[in-house]
Amino acid sequence: MCQHQFDITYNDLNPTIFFASKQKMITESVYHDHDFTELTYILSGKGKYLLEGNVYDVEAGDVIICNPGVKHQNILVNPKEPTVEFFAGFTDFHFKNMPPNSIILRDGGYILHTTSEIKQEISRHCFEMLAENESCQVGKYFMLKAHLIQILLLMIRDITEAQDNNQKGCNFESYNKSYAVKKIINYLNENYENKISLDQIAHNMYLSPVYISKIFKEETGESPINYLIKIRLEKARDILLTSEGGSIKSIANSVGYDDVYHFSKLFKKYYGISPLYYKKIALEKHA
Repeated sequence: MCQHQFDITYNDLNPTIFFASKQKMITESVYHDHDFTELTYILSGKGKYLLEGNVYDVEAGDVIICNPGVKHQNILVNPKEPTVEFFAGFTDFHFKNMPPNSIILRDGGYILHTTSEIKQEISRHCFEMLAENESCQVGKYFMLKAHLIQILLLMIRDITEAQDNNQKGCNFESYNKSYAVKKIINYLNENYENKISLDQIAHNMYLSPVYISKIFKEETGESPINYLIKIRLEKARDILLTSEGGSIKSIANSVGYDDVYHFSKLFKKYYGISPLYYKKIALEKHA
């Protein structure tokens, strides 16, 4: 029996395309990001990309996925063998178990290394889009959209393919759970000094609070709020170890606690001694 027509999306797949072009990378690009999704397909050559602070090697057949807000830059220029790249910018799509206008890989990374079969298909659609861009035929935009949709479907099929060749089907949700939990942990680490609620985390992740609690516990063994408490207390410990100034109240405030008594109680439960005594020991060691 055929699957439901919306087996990978919540609604129809009807992206809005902003551009599709080809470029030989003879100069480094500027480190930047977009409020839309950009796919870069390496048509030929090898190079390196800086993506969110990490450097990745790329070669012909690789797809670089820059979701909204992902900072990226081509950082290696080889004048003798420059990479030739196809770019497409688009928005207005939503795959299941992924944030809107985003494509999430199994490892939560940014580079899709395509198989030889899919590589040929994606290359064909890229060149078809480039040829269509040069034409003045009616329906040009819709032909571009049709080819982009096929590229996206090829990518999604490649992403969701089971790693075990003997296993039929795939667990589409499993690697997205890991990605979601990784994003939550990053969010907690970057915003621990602010007020954070489970509802706020859920809103940022486009997921329900119940689902977030479930997958976070499955991946880490604890709730998001307990994980946040651990981050805050470890940050407070670091401040106590390195800072000679500042009251316990100011330290509590700096890690997201308005109530110094509540902070002290949590700290003692976690480390076995009060933050005041911990600070005293730290100062004696540095004396």
